[in-house]
Amino acid sequence: MEPVIIVLIILVVLVFIALIKTIQVIPQASAAIVERFGRYTRTLNAGLNIVVPFIDTIRNRIDLREQVVPFPPQPVITQDNLVVNIDTVIYYQVTDARAATYEVASYIQAIEQLTVTTLRNIIGGMDLERTLTSREEINAALRGVLDEATGKWGIRVNRVELKAIEPPTSIQDSMEKQMRADRDKRAAILTAEGTRQAAILTAEGEKQSQILRAEGEAKAAALRAEGEAQAVRTVFEAIHAGDPDQKLLSYQYLQMLPKIAEGDANKLWIVPSEIGDALKGLSGAMGNLGGLGGGSGNGGSANIPGQATERREKPSID
Repeated sequence: MEPVIIVLIILVVLVFIALIKTIQVIPQASAAIVERFGRYTRTLNAGLNIVVPFIDTIRNRIDLREQVVPFPPQPVITQDNLVVNIDTVIYYQVTDARAATYEVASYIQAIEQLTVTTLRNIIGGMDLERTLTSREEINAALRGVLDEATGKWGIRVNRVELKAIEPPTSIQDSMEKQMRADRDKRAAILTAEGTRQAAILTAEGEKQSQILRAEGEAKAAALRAEGEAQAVRTVFEAIHAGDPDQKLLSYQYLQMLPKIAEGDANKLWIVPSEIGDALKGLSGAMGNLGGLGGGSGNGGSANIPGQATERREKPSID
């Protein structure tokens, strides 16, 4: 009985192993390459798959999702003979599992080497300044070359990115000095522009202030002149309304003479010719007043309206 039991146990184990090898479960977004006696038979897609045990074997399992592979910095020489280190990142996806398995031994290593050589060809035709400012152009050129070369490998290159472009240390120092000088230059230009604008605004303000001040003074002078003219008209009208005679005018003229002579700067006083006529009129008026008071030398007196008369006698001398 014991040999039979052992044989049954062996058969059960073989059946279990055969079942395990027969049923193959492939995860989503994955594929498996099946070979029969070392020759490609088919590609297993995601899900439950049945294979012939001990005849069909799984050669390779490939992830069909998009992959991200960073490559270490690579020294590249520019057109102006400067060495720069460039870090690259490749985004790729396997589209044909069979081609990725049989067309190239290691597609990751092949992509890396192709990226390095293509990058050196592209950067070799650019100077340092263009290299630093043309990342999009370099990315597009790299992607075009890689996508064309990796198409037969069953791989599609979706994106190529340059992580960093590091020029030599001496060049970095020179660039920093140049950028600092440019910043100082822009700062000086902005300061000068601000000073100029401030001076312009100050001059405009002073101009407007002087214009407004001049307009105010002109209006004030016009108002003063108008007031003085109105005062003259009022006085003139009052004089004409009072109907003054020549004697009163002569008296007023004599009263105004001291005011004309006022001031320390008046070294020369010009007497107008009309003063003679005024004095004649005034002396005539005073003579008439004297005639009214003393008569024609007879000691008589005349009464002046509105005044009291007083007669005085000369004292006798013994």
